[in-house]
Amino acid sequence: MRRLCACLLVLLAWPVSAVERVVSLAPSLSEIVVELDAADLLVGVLDGGERPAALAHLPSVGRYGQLEMESLLQLQPDLILLWPDSISRAQRQQLEDFGIALLITEPHNLANLAEQFAVIGTRLGRHAQGQALRRRFSLRLTELSARYRRERPLRIFYQIWDVPLYTIGGRQIISDALRVCGGENVFAELDLPAPQVSVEAVLQRDPEVILAGSGAQLERWRIWPHLTAVRLDQLWAVPDKGLERPSFQMLEATEQLCKRLANAR
Repeated sequence: MRRLCACLLVLLAWPVSAVERVVSLAPSLSEIVVELDAADLLVGVLDGGERPAALAHLPSVGRYGQLEMESLLQLQPDLILLWPDSISRAQRQQLEDFGIALLITEPHNLANLAEQFAVIGTRLGRHAQGQALRRRFSLRLTELSARYRRERPLRIFYQIWDVPLYTIGGRQIISDALRVCGGENVFAELDLPAPQVSVEAVLQRDPEVILAGSGAQLERWRIWPHLTAVRLDQLWAVPDKGLERPSFQMLEATEQLCKRLANAR
């Protein structure tokens, strides 16, 4: 039980029988279902970016923050995979009231994500696949941590939006990916997944590397030439956007990040 709590996996109305009709309410969870070779169980997905090719034909039940409850109920799912912030609390309560089984997961680090593969795999009747993914992910994660460890971690500011300025908190899984790559989130003390911060706060922390979604978002920092990341010309676009989707593919995205940060001065 403690292990599951550590992974922040919450199981509600867990039936004994195997599931047959699954709806995924997060793109990352949809990817995990595909990675577990269980795409045949999916009957609907919540959209958010490009879908895996194997799911292109499935009905949509809305977009992030905009669940179409009627469309979902028409699909008659016996299990819903849910990321806590993908729908409102009121809609989550509605699903609970309807008596639909929910598997709610929000891994805060990559080790938790590895355990998630095993839990979801077992729940979907893909126990062996889930265990295999967990082992492969954990082994490669250990290798990356050993290869890219630094005696003194790089101070990194990870920007997810520019106006207003948003970053990641210390309990957001990307913050752990930075750690694996020998970095340290300069706002790791913040608990919110995506806190708003000020330019002054970034300047005070003086990051050695600034990562953002695009070059355009990075250019504004050049007006502060005394900033270490600017002085060393270490303003970089995130090398792989898969870093923002916690599924097995995030491991490859993390490795690409590690390779990029290995060149930091």
